[in-house]
Amino acid sequence: MKKSFSLSTVVRIVLCIVAVFAIFWFELPPLNLRSKDFWIFLIISAAVCFVIMSFGWLCDFLKGLKEDPLESRSAVKSLGKPAKVLLICIGAVIAFILVASLVGSQVFNASRYEKILTLEDGDFNVDVAELEMSQIPVVDRDTASRLGQRKLGEMSDLVSQFVIEEDYTQINYHGVPTRVTPLAYGDIIKWLGNCAEGIPAYIMVDMVSQETSLVRLDNGIRYSNSEYFMRYLPRYLRFKYPTKIFDNISFEIDEEGTPYWVASTVDYRIALWSGRDVGGAVLVNAVTGESEYYDFEDIPAWVDQVFDSEMIIDQLTYNGKYRSGFINSIFGQKGVLQPTAGYNYIAVGDDVYLYTGMTSVMSDESNVGFVLVNLRTKAARFYSIPGAEEYSAMSSAEGQVQNLGYVSTFPLLLNVSNRPTYFMSLKDGAGLVKMYAFVDVANYQVVGTGNTIDEARKNYISKLRVEDRDIVDKEEISVEGTVEAVGSAVLDGNTVYFIRLTSGEDVYSVPIKLSDSLPFVQPGDSVSLTLAGAEVTAFQLK
Repeated sequence: MKKSFSLSTVVRIVLCIVAVFAIFWFELPPLNLRSKDFWIFLIISAAVCFVIMSFGWLCDFLKGLKEDPLESRSAVKSLGKPAKVLLICIGAVIAFILVASLVGSQVFNASRYEKILTLEDGDFNVDVAELEMSQIPVVDRDTASRLGQRKLGEMSDLVSQFVIEEDYTQINYHGVPTRVTPLAYGDIIKWLGNCAEGIPAYIMVDMVSQETSLVRLDNGIRYSNSEYFMRYLPRYLRFKYPTKIFDNISFEIDEEGTPYWVASTVDYRIALWSGRDVGGAVLVNAVTGESEYYDFEDIPAWVDQVFDSEMIIDQLTYNGKYRSGFINSIFGQKGVLQPTAGYNYIAVGDDVYLYTGMTSVMSDESNVGFVLVNLRTKAARFYSIPGAEEYSAMSSAEGQVQNLGYVSTFPLLLNVSNRPTYFMSLKDGAGLVKMYAFVDVANYQVVGTGNTIDEARKNYISKLRVEDRDIVDKEEISVEGTVEAVGSAVLDGNTVYFIRLTSGEDVYSVPIKLSDSLPFVQPGDSVSLTLAGAEVTAFQLK
């Protein structure tokens, strides 16, 4: 049988190189032996190259199959040896992947999995400071998304060209809990029209005040997940750091408001690719593309979320599950714990912590305690405070307003009068926050609701006192002085007077309900105020 078609060896090699590069371009595997994706990339590349190198033979074989079947069978035999070698190599790689995965499995390494995350015992009242009512975050991801869409809708020059990414990373920005997320190109046509200038802004939502800002940039964001070619963020990172195994990539801003991508890198703690953990992070300036790799201990303090929340939940699961070995985790299950079905974030100091409850593996509605995990350092503390599981507390809060049909957000853990307390917003069917609720962790029947946070808290404290007469709602102090300036405003339908004394710079907010004499206060008058923290609880005009 005469050959009717053939490709030169050089051409076939060039095609192999192009094909392998194309696979790498789209799949972006790390060139690292400790990555399963790398080995899968090798298998696919080898198979594709084999087909290309055998392409001329394949064409001849198909044509000859019609002309001379006997000679075609001979051609099959001539190619049989290389094909067998390829299959043996692929089989060996697959076997290697299976063996490496088995060696690193939880069956043989239960104690090592349990130690990936170390829990220390914590003192809740020491570690978690009591917040003023004006500092409590009320915005969850869903509310932040609604506020962001509303803000973008107000910008007529942007709404037709860009959409909002659903990142909404929670950070601490100048000490304020904040969610940030970038804009993205609406589609490839919008990208063609705007890529030269880049993405012009990002969204920032104050989780306390609900103030939503669209922050315009002098120079647009040029590296993101909505870009193409070499400005597509995962591809940009892969070509700059070909051996790094990337995990979570989050959007954050530094203290000057400069947008960055924080790309965490994976370090496997067990065997070849088991026991996933964070070993460092690459920080990419989203505008200029400038990047730098930091080892774990050198990551800048302004970065808030190095660890992906799901990774932390996995590690907490290992810690609770394998405390007494693998067999105990299946049979007996003595002392076995697991995280509850949800989590939230709280700000402690200048860091963001993941909060979740820990419960037994049995189906009950109570927690044996809860954990706080720093998402930058992975410092983790366990608080042995038995109480209601979060969803039980949510149901309890919803039960207080069942006639209104409001739905609770997932709780936020707060310190109220030195008691662990769940705080949640209550939303209507349209997703709008209508009320607030405080629920005691130890006794989820103690619920305080109100149209404002302050009203809900006071209702909660009064119910706590019914259960425990020793409850003290912050230490009260008295302040006396001469009025230097006074003004008023209507907040949430109530008149509030703002008074500054000559003895200091503090401005005291005094609700009209505390005294009928407030409308008659003038500069120069002597007054007495009673404070519980920063809250004025009593007022007297002397």
